[in-house]
Amino acid sequence: MVISPNLKPIEAASQEKLVTEHSIDYKSLTDGMRAIAQSAATVIMSHYVTEIVVDHKDDNSPVTIADKQGEEIILAGLKKLAPHIPIVSEEAASEGHIPEFGDCFFLVDPLDGTREFINKNGEFTVNIALIENGVPTAGVVYAPAIGRMFYAQGPDQAFEQSLPNGENGATPAAITVRTPDEDGLVVVASRSHRDERTDEYLNHYKIKEFVAAGSSLKFCLVAAGEADLYPRHGRTMEWDTAAGHAVLAAAGGSVTQLDGTPFLYGKTERGLDNPFFVAKGGVA
Repeated sequence: MVISPNLKPIEAASQEKLVTEHSIDYKSLTDGMRAIAQSAATVIMSHYVTEIVVDHKDDNSPVTIADKQGEEIILAGLKKLAPHIPIVSEEAASEGHIPEFGDCFFLVDPLDGTREFINKNGEFTVNIALIENGVPTAGVVYAPAIGRMFYAQGPDQAFEQSLPNGENGATPAAITVRTPDEDGLVVVASRSHRDERTDEYLNHYKIKEFVAAGSSLKFCLVAAGEADLYPRHGRTMEWDTAAGHAVLAAAGGSVTQLDGTPFLYGKTERGLDNPFFVAKGGVA
């Protein structure tokens, strides 16, 4: 794993201060998260170009060796980067391993969009997010098969970087949500989970175009001003949404429950699953 040499683990003594005074060096931390995501993606892509062997979890959702190996790399990297911040990750959680955590913790989905990975359409991502007081304040969403990395390095700091073939890529560019055109909204919907309730919800808006996408890319398309709205009525888990939520919020957008109430993280009383939500760009 390659991590920038100027990144240092967060000191144990500063953990309380990080949470209460928001004194995290978001840029350095996010640089480390980006490097970790790239390292995990290298292993994931080595499986993507071969025959993919699929297993199933207890809930019948698909899982591959790429999910598991990617998570191992991310967990090791985050423990080195910020050893005193707990990590909640999808594959470990599915096996019953969820650490105790407080107001500051990481949420990890090593391969979001496993069905997209299996179908080899490129729309899967590596997701890493930092949660503070229920809110995602930093996050990385990396789609290695299409060479797009989106990240939030703290409030109001959202970027996209082109990374073709996993190389260093272009200079990151700031991204922001857009004001919708008067002729209607561009709505991004799940490629694998579109349902009737979503269509009923969208009847309240003037829609000019639908864009299908997988994984956390849906949040990022709204964050980058390529779409305006992403409603979700299906079940999701916190690690599915946190990194994309961080990027969209930093780009000036929002993620709320359908009734407009805050969409928060660390919901242990729900088993870390999410209520239905809507992600918006510059939509009233």
